[in-house]
Amino acid sequence: EEFINEVATIGLIHHANIVRLLGFCSEGTRRALIYEYMPNESLEKYIFSRDSSISQELLVPKKMIDIALGIARGMEYLHQGCNKRILHFDIKPHNILLDFNFNPKISDFGLAKLCARDQSIVTLTAARGTMGYIAPELYSRNFGGVSYKSDVYSFGMLVLEMVSGRRNSDPSVDSQNEVYLPEWIFERVITGQDLVLSREMTGGEKEKVRQLAMVALWCIQWNPKNRPSMTKVVNMLTGRLENLQMPPKPFV
Repeated sequence: EEFINEVATIGLIHHANIVRLLGFCSEGTRRALIYEYMPNESLEKYIFSRDSSISQELLVPKKMIDIALGIARGMEYLHQGCNKRILHFDIKPHNILLDFNFNPKISDFGLAKLCARDQSIVTLTAARGTMGYIAPELYSRNFGGVSYKSDVYSFGMLVLEMVSGRRNSDPSVDSQNEVYLPEWIFERVITGQDLVLSREMTGGEKEKVRQLAMVALWCIQWNPKNRPSMTKVVNMLTGRLENLQMPPKPFV
């Protein structure tokens, strides 16, 4: 079912920030999807790399904004640009692939769901996605209905990881002593502290990182109604930092 879903979904899509499906094979139990080749692997490799020269080279603030913007434009297309709305449900660094020029492309549509563009709420039988990136409403309808805003939440978590170089839930860390990542970032944004601790940055670079963090904190608001659409996210990322309002505390 996931395989057919992926072929059907991605066969409809043509966008610079979405990986292109070149073909597929389905013979009995043998199934394969053939995608365009992505030589620079996934974004995950660069965010959490043990080799600082790899991550330092790619994740400079200007490039971070470019990558976040590319992902946001791809997601905007999925949500608004196709004749059917496509909800991805598994936006995370591992599923963002990088081409020759490090342009990001969204991949892995195995959990995607197609719905009518005017359909605001989607019914799901179970939570789908990856721990740490799943919006609260996928666990409990008390937080609101499941919609394209659930993808917005995942995008926000991905950007927080990109900004901090830390996983939003690291199983290897003793959770008693670990501050929840969005909380750590929120406190630093509120108090005007630096977010990137691993390198020296110019004033302009610090502003770009702050802008990314503020956009991400809007995206992970617990109430889906308070999260921006991906169109608004694109505008927030391309606009000026002084036009951004401080997001409310995004967690309970």
